[in-house]
Amino acid sequence: MIVLDTDVISNLMRPRPSPALVARLAEVPAHEQSTTAITIGELAYGAERVARAELYQRAMRLLSDAHVLAFDQAAAERYGHIRCELERNGERLADPDLRIAATVLAHGATLVTGDTRHFGRVPGLIVQDWLHA
Repeated sequence: MIVLDTDVISNLMRPRPSPALVARLAEVPAHEQSTTAITIGELAYGAERVARAELYQRAMRLLSDAHVLAFDQAAAERYGHIRCELERNGERLADPDLRIAATVLAHGATLVTGDTRHFGRVPGLIVQDWLHA
């Protein structure tokens, strides 16, 4: 299963999304595509911030067949572990990104993001960049 990060979904909403991204997504069956509740929140916030509700509605149409992964107890426990480990190593990650990473790890999935360097600091997280490939 793949989990689409916020930047990937935002790219798909552009008038001309990345051809490489579109091609890669076409290879993945819809039932294997997902995102996180945290990403949905980021999309809702972004649309609200610029007062363009149609952006959020467009994102939801794009995700109509995708499964939305909740930040549940398993993800919360992963979050605590990841956050502590990163802080011990003197590294930080924004809280929403930590929650996304924890959710992906709890589901044994792969995160598709354009920010592999950022998420690559999370131990054990499999990340793939379909935006810049």
